[in-house]
Amino acid sequence: MSAAAEDSRTPHAAPTAATRVRLHRLGSRPDGAEWIVGRLATGRFVALPEVGKQALDLLGQGLSAGETGARLRETTGDDIDVPDFVAGLLDLGFVAELDGRAVEQPAPPQPTFPRIRPRHVRWVLSPVVPVLIGLLIAVTLLSRPPVRLSYHTLLWSPHGSAVIALGAGAGWTLLLLHECAHLVAARATGVPGRIRLGTRLQFLVMQTDISGIELAPRRHRLTAYLAGIATNLTVAALAALASAAAGGTAHRILAALTLLALLPLPFQLMVFMRTDLYFVLQDLTGCRDLYGDGVAYTKYAVRRLLRGPAGGRGNGSGARAGLCDPSRALPGHERRAVRVYSVVLVVGTTLCLAFLATVSLPADLTLFARAVRALGPGHSAAQRLDAAAVVVALGGIHLLWARTWWRNRRPRGRTALTTKSAH
Repeated sequence: MSAAAEDSRTPHAAPTAATRVRLHRLGSRPDGAEWIVGRLATGRFVALPEVGKQALDLLGQGLSAGETGARLRETTGDDIDVPDFVAGLLDLGFVAELDGRAVEQPAPPQPTFPRIRPRHVRWVLSPVVPVLIGLLIAVTLLSRPPVRLSYHTLLWSPHGSAVIALGAGAGWTLLLLHECAHLVAARATGVPGRIRLGTRLQFLVMQTDISGIELAPRRHRLTAYLAGIATNLTVAALAALASAAAGGTAHRILAALTLLALLPLPFQLMVFMRTDLYFVLQDLTGCRDLYGDGVAYTKYAVRRLLRGPAGGRGNGSGARAGLCDPSRALPGHERRAVRVYSVVLVVGTTLCLAFLATVSLPADLTLFARAVRALGPGHSAAQRLDAAAVVVALGGIHLLWARTWWRNRRPRGRTALTTKSAH
């Protein structure tokens, strides 16, 4: 649920010891010493300690906040602020009824392709599927189809319009197939999922929200993360094999399709932009929010560097100077991963923005300025038509990026919910 949606909820009286709730249907799974709990319909998830999971279960059984606190005090010895805990559940949209009254909440987002049911696509989770894909790739490599990994392969026709038409049509089709693969793999586990536009630095991308995959077993999570890459590799292998059996124009088109399917894969290595491989890396390192924690640690490191050694010498002076290393609150394995990732984040982001400032943006501005000048007097109708197409295409892409960035500017993701205890 987005922050904007949360702001539109009707406010409720603060929960008290007498408060009773009816919870929405929630899923959960153990995650080390904690529990991941969430609502699939909205994609909101929290990390709860064991005592928090117990409090959630007791509230779900119909106990009041006061009765839940008393039961936890007996079993754990901790004094839990259950009314405050209930307030957190309300903010997350986990509560359906509060003291017998329905809690007004925005409707969950509509999933993409809702007619696809888990039973229709459960086969994609079979261990046989990656084996078959691996065999297909192996056969393709061993057969050595005559496909050159060169830009000449993309220029399959002397007619530029035909080259552009194939590139645009195949590119968008492959992009949709890539995202549908994520959606289908997640839907097989019961996750709704939806496809939408997003931004990654200066790039406009299509992305699939499969937040509910948090509750699935690790093998299923990794399957959902890697499904898009597997789809691109499958299309490339099939096109390469078909090109070997074809000739003439068909061979050239299939060879170009092979390369078009492979071109997006290097982008996945840019894990500082939360690509598919970023989520694989985050899962394998056991981090809760690798990107968010990496950003927080980077900001801390920059502030410490700017203040100099006097402001950050030792824990005491650093705290007095207002500098507190956010990674110290993380478990050891997460702390190490976050600090390494922060280096990747800084280097990758710097290189991307430098490329934007020195290559992409100057090229776009120059092309746009030339097109605007060509719209003026002294140019032929064909030149004006070409210039208008450039203005519309470039302006449209940048406006779409800006609109998408503005719409998605609010932070999304898992919210940490903890309990307060006193001994």
